[in-house]
Amino acid sequence: MQLDVIFQIAVLIMSVVVHEVSHGFVANYLGDPTARLQGRLTINPLPHIDPIGSVLVPLLLFFSSTGVLFGWAKPVPVNPYNLRGKHGEALVAAAGPLSNIAIALIFGFLIRAGESLLPPSFLEIAVSVVIINIVLAIFNLVPIPPLDGSKVLFSFLPYELQSIRDSLERYGFFIVLIFIVFLWQYLTPVIEFIFSLVTGLRL
Repeated sequence: MQLDVIFQIAVLIMSVVVHEVSHGFVANYLGDPTARLQGRLTINPLPHIDPIGSVLVPLLLFFSSTGVLFGWAKPVPVNPYNLRGKHGEALVAAAGPLSNIAIALIFGFLIRAGESLLPPSFLEIAVSVVIINIVLAIFNLVPIPPLDGSKVLFSFLPYELQSIRDSLERYGFFIVLIFIVFLWQYLTPVIEFIFSLVTGLRL
């Protein structure tokens, strides 16, 4: 049990690190060097770990047997005023979930290509990687501030609606918490469908 929780949290931490670094790389490419100048364009997890989101929340979820494991790292700093292009902020925001989808697809391919050949231990690792990254991608695409989905959505809405975004961001944490407690169950079938699509397996 101890090795199981340590392993799953390690996979989660590396997945959220890749997620955040992807934000930073795209921001740097689009003209904002903030993350790079602060030393955040590294896959070394130490600069990215958030004690609550990277450790405490995953532990609580694991031991409460909720059936879902997710968390977050320290957000990579991005200055949207430095970004080139009308939808620069949307591209930066989308980079995080897209990196998780890419990881899920890579390990899903390994499962499909070698399910009968892979050692059971590696197959279990690959399955965990796919599940965790699908959950991270879906969760972060929910259009609730401060999640990435909200930044993608608002970048395509008229400027006049930005005041709504400001209001939502003030209460974003509580809205996300309400969503997790009361509405997350409705995303479970979506996660299961995507997992089956990616791996050919059933949860």
